[in-house]
Amino acid sequence: MQQFNIYEAKTQLSRLVELASRGDSFIIIKSGKPMAKLIPFEVKGGKAFCFGTLVGKIKVNDDFDTPFLPDDLLKSD
Repeated sequence: MQQFNIYEAKTQLSRLVELASRGDSFIIIKSGKPMAKLIPFEVKGGKAFCFGTLVGKIKVNDDFDTPFLPDDLLKSD
C-alpha cells in the first residue's frame, strides 16, 4: 500500500480520491507515523432506493388523517 506524507496528500488530494474511487488504498503519514488511511467507499446492499417499489403493498385507510382529538382542543390556540 502506497504511503504519502501529509503535505503530498494535501497537494494531490483530488488525484488520490480519484484513485481511491477506482479501488486503490493509501496511508497518509506525518513525521513517519501513519495518521490516516484513504480507502474506497463501499455502498452496502448494492441496490439504490427506487421510488414506487411498495406500490400496492401498503394500504392506507381513507380516514388516516381524521382528527381524533375533541373539537375544543382542536380549536384552541
